[in-house]
Amino acid sequence: MSPESPEGPALLAVDLGLRSGLALYGPNGRLRWYRSQNFGSQSRLKRAVPSVLHSAGPLAWLVLEGGGPIAEVWEREALRRALPVLRVSAQDWRARLLYAREQRSGGLAKDAADVLARRVIEWSGAPRPTSLRHDAAEAVLLGLWGSLEVGWLEQVPPEVRR
Repeated sequence: MSPESPEGPALLAVDLGLRSGLALYGPNGRLRWYRSQNFGSQSRLKRAVPSVLHSAGPLAWLVLEGGGPIAEVWEREALRRALPVLRVSAQDWRARLLYAREQRSGGLAKDAADVLARRVIEWSGAPRPTSLRHDAAEAVLLGLWGSLEVGWLEQVPPEVRR
C-alpha cells in the first residue's frame, strides 16, 4: 500500500519482538496486509522502526502487544510522529476475541489465533498465506482488537465469528 493511499489513515498492529508480526488495517476495519519481520537485534530494530512506520503509509494508530525495551523503541518513534499508541497485553486482546477454553495455555491460544486470523484474512480479502507464522497471526488479531477499540468496527464481523 502506498503512503498516498486513498483509503485513509491506517492502524498498524505490532506483535512485539526481535521477530515481530505486523498487520495493517484500514479505517473500514479490514486487514490490508500482514507479515512477519525479523529485525535480528535491538540496534537493527531501532534503525528499522522509522522506515516501517513510514512505509505503512499515513497512520492514525499504532497498536502494540508487549512491553519492555522493544516497546519503548516503537513508542518513542510514535511520539516523535504524534501518533497515538494503544498498548495491550496478549491476555487482554485474547479475552475479547478467543473463548476461555482456547486460552488455557499459550499453545492453545496460538493455535486458535491461527484459525481466527485466517478467517480475518479471508473476510478482508487479503492475500491468503502459504504459511502463517504465529507472530503474524497474532498481529492480525491484535489489529482486529485495535479496530474494535478505536471504533472502526462495532463488533467482530459475523463472517469471522465462530
